[in-house]
Amino acid sequence: MSKISELDSEIIDRVIEMAWEDRTPFAAIELQYGLSEKEVIALMRREMKSSSFKMWRKRVSGRKTKHLRQRNFLVGRFKSANQN
Repeated sequence: MSKISELDSEIIDRVIEMAWEDRTPFAAIELQYGLSEKEVIALMRREMKSSSFKMWRKRVSGRKTKHLRQRNFLVGRFKSANQN
């Protein structure tokens, strides 16, 4: 878990934000910050209150959108026709 100790507070905040987002897969966090799913879980456990961590784990456990292999859709985000 040495990667976690090397992160600054701004990056930690962004990783936590991405982990909370339903449609951001763990693979995207790994690609952007080099943290595996286990490392993200360890980071969340360390940075969050126990009750918040438990609530987050319950929410993301088995969630298809957090694991690319389990997704049943190809594109992760909806883009309105009105957007550029």
